[in-house]
Amino acid sequence: MIEKLLSLDGAILLFIQEHVRNPVLNPIVIWITKLGDNGLIWILLSIILLSFKRTRKIGIISVCGLVGSFWINNQFLKNLFERVRPYDANNGLVPLIDRPGGFSFPSGHTASSFAAAYVMFQRLPKKWGMPILILALLIGLSRLYVGVHYPTDVLFGMISGILISYMAGRMVDSV
Repeated sequence: MIEKLLSLDGAILLFIQEHVRNPVLNPIVIWITKLGDNGLIWILLSIILLSFKRTRKIGIISVCGLVGSFWINNQFLKNLFERVRPYDANNGLVPLIDRPGGFSFPSGHTASSFAAAYVMFQRLPKKWGMPILILALLIGLSRLYVGVHYPTDVLFGMISGILISYMAGRMVDSV
């Protein structure tokens, strides 16, 4: 079962490379994926939220989610699972960006995006929360498009980011 899932993971990436990538989308998706580099967009949004009394608690939860995601996903789970990047495991897969270091599972870009965006989606007015959540989804999907993560890396990054966001919210709400 695991073998079939891993095979499907690689096949999806090769399908994207062969049938979805194109010269018009490539620079747009590369720009989107770079928005998630080092969680910078989420850190900036969190700082903005921290700057206003009305949204300060949302900013605090977002920061807690980002810190939690970094420790749980990037420091613990990546080193626990040690999944190699898809371009190292699948002949013919060519990444569109510089090859990131470290392991593949889970997607840190996706996890941090959802750790911050989900709390914003839940607690900000929908006119702000929905576009922020869509940006998180686009960053996650961009990781597949550029060939640096498997679909299961991104899926688990989404799930873990949402769970960490939820836990951060519960923690801050209880104080």
